[in-house]
Amino acid sequence: MNKVFLILSIVFLSGFTANAQEWQLDFDKAKTIASQENKTIVLVFQGSDWCAPCIKLDKEVWSTEVFKKHAVKNYVLLQADFPRKRKNGLTKEQVASNAMLADQYNPQGIFPFVVVMDATGKVLGKETYKKVGPQGFIKIIDGFKG
Repeated sequence: MNKVFLILSIVFLSGFTANAQEWQLDFDKAKTIASQENKTIVLVFQGSDWCAPCIKLDKEVWSTEVFKKHAVKNYVLLQADFPRKRKNGLTKEQVASNAMLADQYNPQGIFPFVVVMDATGKVLGKETYKKVGPQGFIKIIDGFKG
C-alpha cells in the first residue's frame, strides 16, 4: 500500500512541476532554449531581499498561476538577482554574470526592471513595476512582440 501511495504521489506531483516555469540564470542557456522553442526571453533585474517593488512584482505577477501557465508556453524567464543579505548571496560566477547583464541591459540600475528580448538578445521592450496584475503584465510583455 505504501509503495502504491508513493508512486501515485510522485506521478501527481510531477504533473505540477511539468507545468512550472523554471527561472534560468544563464543568458546563453536562455537564448538556446528560446531559439529551440521559439519563445521570447523575459529578463528580470531584481533585488529579491531588499527591493519592495521587486517583491511585489514577484508576488503579484511572477508567482501567480495565471502568469506561470502563460509563461511556460511563451517565455524563457531569466533572472538577474542582486540580493544584499549575506544569507542570499550568489556564487562569484553568478554575480559576474548578473553584472554583465546589467552592464548591457540595465546600465541605469533600475529595480525591478524587465527586459523583453528575442532569442538573439535583441531588445523588444522594457518595463518596470506596474500594479496591473498578471494579465496586465502579460499584455505588456506580449505587446512588445509586435
